[in-house]
Amino acid sequence: MLFAMRRTMTHLALHVRDIDACVAFYRSFCSMEVVHERTGHEPDQRVVWLAEPDRKSSFIFVLITGGPGRDAAAGDFSHFGFAVDSRHQVDSIAERARREGCLVWDVREEPYPVGYYCGVRDPDGNHVEFSYGQPLGPGAEEFDEGRVGESQSSQ
Repeated sequence: MLFAMRRTMTHLALHVRDIDACVAFYRSFCSMEVVHERTGHEPDQRVVWLAEPDRKSSFIFVLITGGPGRDAAAGDFSHFGFAVDSRHQVDSIAERARREGCLVWDVREEPYPVGYYCGVRDPDGNHVEFSYGQPLGPGAEEFDEGRVGESQSSQ
């Protein structure tokens, strides 16, 4: 017999090759902060918890040393998604990623619910999407199926 239980996603844990480079990336590109750091269960293992400033008690990334790396293949759209406040921010992130050699999906716009986005590669090879106009995150209330075309064309 199954009982109805509430489930809340609280974290995502990744083994990474270069934990310092990954921490620097997520602090810089995603405005995440280190909220906990410790040694792991294995010798020389480090564990770092990162969170957005206003989500320290609700959702974190856990980075753990010793990963094999991801290095996604062409056409692999596995990614982490971050919503931003404007199309301009997506453009700025894409331009910075282009300069730093880690842009994987140039800025593009797709029909609702995908919106306006770009993709960036973290130091371990994971893809990170930065979007505006999805029904999640900042500005979500402006975008519904009935108004999405009107909202996007006026920006």
